[in-house]
Amino acid sequence: MATKHPKPDSPADRGAGYERTDAHIGSLLQFAFWMAVVIAVVMVGMKWTFDYYARTQPLGAPASPLVAGRELPPSPRLQVQPRLELKDYCEAQQQDVNSYAWVDRSSGVVRVPVDRAMDLLLARGLAARPVSEAPDGTAAAAAATPAIAGGMDLQGPCGYLTEKSATETPAEGSGERK
Repeated sequence: MATKHPKPDSPADRGAGYERTDAHIGSLLQFAFWMAVVIAVVMVGMKWTFDYYARTQPLGAPASPLVAGRELPPSPRLQVQPRLELKDYCEAQQQDVNSYAWVDRSSGVVRVPVDRAMDLLLARGLAARPVSEAPDGTAAAAAATPAIAGGMDLQGPCGYLTEKSATETPAEGSGERK
């Protein structure tokens, strides 16, 4: 079984690895010029075609009002403009949190802005209740404040669920929350 090996000075070895001449800039510029000409001609042709069809083919009479309207697909539907919908939702939430309104006029239940409700709560105080005893005789532990893994307090897209800045986070080892 014989294997044929090329000679070290063969033409296949001489041209391998790199090009011996640079690209011809004149040819590249000529190609770019003619490409721009073709693009311009196509754009003018398309503009003329659209204008021609706009003049010769009118849209026709409007649809009959008796035709059934467009039916929406069943839920859940995609959001067409999610950022705008989120902005509207957040504005509605802020309006609810920061305004007075009747919840139930007949019972006299009113919605109060959160800041005002906190001021009223501080002024009046909460009713005290007795501390419950655990079965082993020790006082029951207070409910733990929910926290997110990693110790970060988060707030959301409406401003009350975004990550707090470094100035708002408690100091290490203080054990207090701001």
